[in-house]
Parts: sequence; structure tokens; C-alpha cells
Amino acid sequence: MPQRPNILYILTDQQSADAMSCAGNEDLRTPAMDSLAEAGVRFENAYCTQPLCSPSRASMFTGMMPRQAGVPRNGMAISAERRAGGVGLLLRQAGYECAYGGKWHVPEISIPEGHGFEQICPFGDDVLAEACAKFLGRKHDRPFFLVASFDNPHNICEYARNMPLPWGAIGDAPPPQDCPNLPANFAIPPYEPEAIRVEQRADHNIYPTVAFTEDDWRRYRWGYCRLIEKVDAEIARVLDALRAGGLEDRTLVIFSSDHGDGHAEHQWSQKSVLYEAEVRVPLTVSFKGVSLAGGVDRTHLVSNGLDLLPTLCDYAGAQPPAGVQGRSLRPLIEGGHTPSWRDGLVVETVFDGTRGYRTQGRMVRTDRYKYVAYDWGRCREQLFDLQADPGEMVNLAVEAGRRELLADLRDRLAGWCRTTDDNFCPRRKY
Repeated sequence: MPQRPNILYILTDQQSADAMSCAGNEDLRTPAMDSLAEAGVRFENAYCTQPLCSPSRASMFTGMMPRQAGVPRNGMAISAERRAGGVGLLLRQAGYECAYGGKWHVPEISIPEGHGFEQICPFGDDVLAEACAKFLGRKHDRPFFLVASFDNPHNICEYARNMPLPWGAIGDAPPPQDCPNLPANFAIPPYEPEAIRVEQRADHNIYPTVAFTEDDWRRYRWGYCRLIEKVDAEIARVLDALRAGGLEDRTLVIFSSDHGDGHAEHQWSQKSVLYEAEVRVPLTVSFKGVSLAGGVDRTHLVSNGLDLLPTLCDYAGAQPPAGVQGRSLRPLIEGGHTPSWRDGLVVETVFDGTRGYRTQGRMVRTDRYKYVAYDWGRCREQLFDLQADPGEMVNLAVEAGRRELLADLRDRLAGWCRTTDDNFCPRRKY
């Protein structure tokens, strides 16, 4: 194994963890994503730090929670302090050739100067794969770090609004009986926090699905699957170029997404809410001959926002900046000695619509349970046993018998808020 491998980070936008055929989804085919899973490790319990584009991306490239990076909402830039410790600058200082193509969105849609990357192409799924192939075909005198950041399946937003799709049409949906069925957790669960549906009704531009019929939702799911397949075909072009250049044996390939999409679970589209479809993301790491081929990690709770930067630094021989809370995934990728791991992680959210109420929420995930709290409204808390109720349909927070567990998870969140200077907890009494 080369001591300092090339690194290729492939990033999609708005792709849920289960939206791959290698994850057992029978409504689509993703041979390129599947090929990475066959050669590497797929992490089933991988989460974003916030289910919204700019905050999640800021987190990935700084190793900090979104608000710590200065990006709690869309349309905000990474703070100067955190920008100096961004992964592009870190790896460039470590001797890497750093290049970025496609969607940046922090807040510029294409990456500007000052982050340590050469821009190989602007935002656009129609030009990104070709630009990556050209970069990979160059002569490289030092290891490279290439980010290939695709927009799709984010075009589901335009699809739901009956707008033209920026990177090409996917055709008309077939009759509902030929579309994917509704998910088992399609219903809105009892005792759901009031704030969720208030936000949904407040901004039709973001949530045009409020009046969807069941058939509309099935067509939505069909469109989402086609957009996943569309971006998978572009990813295949990048991987083909990597192999054609003889670089596969020397390149660590990481695949993930910034957040998920509701795709009709709990009758939700888009993101922001803290259900699993929105916060759990694909994360696959492949390094031919080094990573555990075909491995599926169902045990460790990982964060693509907090753990990406330490992992990249580990392989590149760079020092992560002070304050980074994540861990290198390298022991889990290669199957060596695994040190003690975190027993929980936190995800934050802000509903960021132009007409909404900017509801804030926090989520605590442990090995079995998931606790969610929003900052206003009736039934503000949710508690799910993900082992018994993976569809998140039974809110245990309303059961007297769960008071001790609920108190423990509240304390976990309060402790996190204290140690990370998060002002969420003091805003409202429970």
C-alpha cells in the first residue's frame, strides 16, 4: 500500500442511505455505487451533521458541527477561523494536489479560491464526469485529492415542482401501479412534533407535496429512483477513468452524500426534519487491496461531517486542527485493531425556508435509541427504539414507562450542548 495514497471523494446531494441497490433497494439499480461497496466497506449507521446542503458541506470540509463552522443555515460562508483549517488547505500543505469539481454551495454554488483547491469545472452534472476524467488522465507528480461533487438526486426538488430538470429529463412517470409502492412508514406517526407540519405547510416552494395524493407520492418515488440511477451513471464514468489510468490500486475512494430525502416516508419530501431518511446517508470507503472487501459495518456510529476530515488527514499524513471532534475511520476501513468508539452522536437542524419559522431541533442517536427535540410546539420530543421500530412510527416519549430512558437522553443532549457551546437546550424548558 502506498504510504500516501491518492484520494477521490465522490459526493452526491440529497441521497438517503437506502437509495442504493447494494443497500437492498429493489426499486433502482446502482452498479457504480455497488462496485465501491463490493471492494470496500459500507457503513450502515452513517449520519450527516445537519440535513441541509450548506451546513452539512461546511461540516464535512472543516470537521466541525455546522454552527461551529459558522454555517447553521444555507447562504452562509465558513468562518475565517474554520476556513484556515479546511481540508483542502490541510492536504495541500501536506503536499497533495487538491482539485474540486461540481457543487460547493457554501454558499457559492461553485467553489471559489481560498479553500486550497484548483477548480476543475464549475457546478454542473453535465460537465463534471468529463472534467474528472481529464484530471485523472493528467500526469501527477504528487498524490492528489479530487472531490467530484454531483448535484443529483437533488433535482427531485425541481421534479416535485413540475419544473425542467437542470441536468436532463428522466421521462414521464409510468402509471402508479408501475411505480415504487408507498413505504411501510408512509403514515404521519402519532404524537409527531407539531412544528414539523407547521413548517411543511408554511413554505409551498420547499414542500410542494403537501397536497400530494398517494399516486403522486408513488410518482415522486419513481422520479427519485431515476435520478439516483442518473447520477450513478456519471459516477461510473469517473470510476472508469480512474481504472483506465491505472490509478485504482493507489487511490482511496470515498462515497457519500450531504443529507437524505424523505421520499414519502412520513409523507415528507426534501430534508431538514430529523427522521432517518433525511439524516442517515450513504458512506462507502474503497481502497483496493487494503479495505475490507464487501464489508458492511452495522456496529459503529459514524458521522460523515465529523469523521471525514480526520480520516483524510490520517491517510494523507496531515494534522487535524485543534477542536475537531471526529475520529479517523481507518481502523474500521482496514479491519485492524478498533479502538473504543463513540456510543452516541448528535445531529442538529434548522428549518431554513423563506416563509417558515426557523424551527431548531437536535437529535441524539445511541446504539439502539434515537431521541429528538424541537424548540417549540406540542409533542416537542420523540423517542424511537430503532431496533424494534426502524420506521419511526411509535413515539416512546409519551409513555410513562420510558421516563428514565428519556431523562438519560435529555441529559446526554444537555451535556453535548454544554461542551460544544450549543445554546439549544436553554431556549425552552422540557
